[in-house]
Amino acid sequence: MTAVAIRFLADVPGHADTLAGWHHAQWSHLYERWTLEQTRDELRDHATRRARPTTLVAIDGDALLGSVSLVDEDAPELRDQGDAWLASLYVVPEARGTGLGKQLVQALVGFAAGQGVARLWLFTPEHAGFYERLGWRPQGQAMLRGTRVQLMDILPE
Repeated sequence: MTAVAIRFLADVPGHADTLAGWHHAQWSHLYERWTLEQTRDELRDHATRRARPTTLVAIDGDALLGSVSLVDEDAPELRDQGDAWLASLYVVPEARGTGLGKQLVQALVGFAAGQGVARLWLFTPEHAGFYERLGWRPQGQAMLRGTRVQLMDILPE
């Protein structure tokens, strides 16, 4: 891997459809009636702005390696929990274990801080330890379509 750049999807909007495919394949089981078309529409919308809701991407040359989003709501069932969510952290399998996920999370937390977000939330079915190592705090559990998820938060600085 050469120098990976973290950029807004708005800077490279042509990657929105690829991301939609990845995101839908990875997480559609957690959402009721979340179609690939809806996923594409959401990411195409994110590709129009550099403010919430938006998506950051990891790019190596022209290669898309991963993404993370800042959204107002990540699951309707959790809307009362918080109003700013880290969502859809995804790193392509061949780039996992390289620190890229950490870079994406840190970039998003820094961006959220700059946007005045006081408390940022996420949920994860299986990666709580990863987020804890980055300073996220466990805040209980919830069920999403039969899958237990860990709720976590961080106070962006």
